[in-house]
Amino acid sequence: MKNPRILLIDDEEELRRSTAQALELADFPVEALSSGEDGLARVSFGFPGIVVTDIRMQGMDGMTLMQRIREIDHEIPVILVTGHGDVQLAVKAMREGAYDFIEKPFSLQTLAGIVARALDRRGLVLENRRLKAVAGKNDDLETRMPGRTPVMVDLRYRLRAIGATEADTLIIGETGAGKEVAARALHDLSSRAGRPFLAINCAALPESLIESELFGHEVGAFPGALRARHGKFEHGRGGTILLDEIGSMPLDLQAKFLRVLQERTITRLGSNETLPLDVRFVATSKVDLEGEVAAGRFRADLFYRLNVATLHIPALAERRADIPLLFLHLVREAAARYGREDPDVPPSVLADVGEADWPGNVRELRNAADRFVLGIGQPEVARAGRTDDGGTDLPLADRVAAYERRIIASTIAAHGGALKPVYETLGISRKTLYEKMQKYGLDKQDGRLVE
Repeated sequence: MKNPRILLIDDEEELRRSTAQALELADFPVEALSSGEDGLARVSFGFPGIVVTDIRMQGMDGMTLMQRIREIDHEIPVILVTGHGDVQLAVKAMREGAYDFIEKPFSLQTLAGIVARALDRRGLVLENRRLKAVAGKNDDLETRMPGRTPVMVDLRYRLRAIGATEADTLIIGETGAGKEVAARALHDLSSRAGRPFLAINCAALPESLIESELFGHEVGAFPGALRARHGKFEHGRGGTILLDEIGSMPLDLQAKFLRVLQERTITRLGSNETLPLDVRFVATSKVDLEGEVAAGRFRADLFYRLNVATLHIPALAERRADIPLLFLHLVREAAARYGREDPDVPPSVLADVGEADWPGNVRELRNAADRFVLGIGQPEVARAGRTDDGGTDLPLADRVAAYERRIIASTIAAHGGALKPVYETLGISRKTLYEKMQKYGLDKQDGRLVE
C-alpha cells in the first residue's frame, strides 16, 4: 500500500499525544486529530490507511464517525478505543462493521498488533481494486457512481477531466441525486486527495453566525467572542471545500465569498490581517442558479465565477435503465455495511424497482435497499401517470410490452448476465429469450436497455 496512514482521533490531548508517540516509535505513520469532524474530512474512498478512534468524544462520537466513514468506503478498517463501560457498545459496533476494538488501558504491543493487521487488510483491499481496474473491471469512480446509460458515462468522463485540474466547480442536481458523492470524487481525483475535504451546508448555518463560522474571528470581535477561532475556510487549507446549497448563502456574504474566490485570502472578523487560502472550492445547488440570478437572489458575478466548470448530476428519471443494476449495487453495499450475506433479489422486485418513480433519487433508492437487506419490507413502488414506455396513457399492448421488457432486463441483471438461469426462471426457451432480447433491444451481457 502506497503511503499508508493511521488517523488517530481522540479529544483527550494527553492520551492522543502519548498514543501517537508510541505508534510512531513502532514505525507507524500517524496523524493525530482532536475531533471526528477533522478525521472525516481526511477520509476518501481510496484512503490509504486505517482509523483509530475513541468512542466517547465531544461533537461527533466514534460510533457516528465509523458510520459516516463506512458510507464513504465500507472497507476502511475502523478500530474503536473503549472505556471499561463501553464494551457492549463496542461489540454492537463490531456487528455494524468495526474492524476491532481495544479497551483502555491498553498496551502498545496489543494496539500495534491490531493496527498492523488492519493496515495489511487495507493494503490487500486497495491492491485488489487496482488489479480489477487493470483487468478492465469497474474502477473506483464507477464503483461510487455506477451506471451505464450515456448520461452517466459522460458524467464520469467529465469528473475525471475536471478532477485532475484545480478548477473551482459548480455541481447542479436534484435532492438525493449524488452531488456530494461527485464533489468527493473531484477531490479524490485531484492532487489534493491527501488533504482535507470539508463539507459546509450553507442552508444549515445560522445567518447570525455564518460569517464567523466561515472566516473565523479574533478575541472581542463581537459580544461573546472570548477567544480567537479558526473558521471553516482555514480548517480546509490545502484541500477541497464543498459549499453545499450555495444558493442559500445570504447576499451580503456572497459578496465577501466572491472576494475570497478572486483573491484566495481571508480576513477573520475583528482583524485587519489577510491570510492566504490555498483551497479548491466546489459548490452545489438543487435550484437553477441562473433563475436565482434573474430573481435577484444570487449575485451574477459570483455565478459566473463559479460557472467555469459545471457538472449536472442526472436524476434517476433521466437514467431509468440504470435503476435495477443500481439497486443491486446498493443492496450489496448495504449487506456489507450491516455485516450480512448478499441477499438474492427476485427479478420481480427488480422489475418493480425499475418501474417506480424515485423523487428522492439515489438517496431514496439507497433507503429502499437498506430496508430490503434488513428484511423490513419490499421496496415501496410509486408510479406517476407517465407517458413514457411505462406510462398509463399508452395502449394496453404497448404497456404490456414495456412491462415484459423490464422483467427480462431485470432478470438478466439479477443473474449477472448468465442467460441459462434467465430463461429457466422465466419459463421460456433459449430461442424465445434471444428473440425477445432482440425485439426489445436488450444487451445480452448485462441486461441494460440499449438507448
